[in-house]
Amino acid sequence: MAKPEKAAVIAELTEKFRNSGAAVLTEYRGLTVAQLTMLRSNIREHATYAVVKNTLTEIAAKEAGVTAFDGQLSGPSAIAFITGDPVGAAKGLRDFAKANPLLVIKAGVMDGKALSPAEISKLADLESREVLLAKLAGAMKASLSNAVYLFAAPLSQTARVIEALRAKVEAEGPAPVAQDAVQAPAEAVVESTEDVATGDDES
Repeated sequence: MAKPEKAAVIAELTEKFRNSGAAVLTEYRGLTVAQLTMLRSNIREHATYAVVKNTLTEIAAKEAGVTAFDGQLSGPSAIAFITGDPVGAAKGLRDFAKANPLLVIKAGVMDGKALSPAEISKLADLESREVLLAKLAGAMKASLSNAVYLFAAPLSQTARVIEALRAKVEAEGPAPVAQDAVQAPAEAVVESTEDVATGDDES
């Protein structure tokens, strides 16, 4: 490979490292072109899977400040550059490796932190971003439904809810009130009491 071509490849890999939230280094020795195509398809939603040259990748990783692959770049290497959901990408890689043991997950990096193969496997066991968002949406929907029910409830039901809240507040005790807010009404009560005691009446 000519020097300008090498420089272009290094620049492209450096950019991929910098623009990816995570990356996973694999060894694909013995996998067929059809199997690699299937793997790319499996993780396409979350990552791009690129066969790389070790020496050029080592230079690119260094330029991007990635040290997680130090000493790991040997044999036929390919990297999954993850720009989507890292959990989804980890699941895709792990499941493919289970079905195709020739794929070896060697190391990873996420948000600058090095990941071991075991940690990547644990990442794959987490719930995906879509599942977490669905659960959050369900929780928010339930809260909104409760609010809508309160607004739509008949006046008598609303009154019972308010009364229950009032009783709870009384049971727990009043919330702390600023001293100035307490002092003014107290002074007004004292003045009113003095007026009654002295029999002051303008009429």
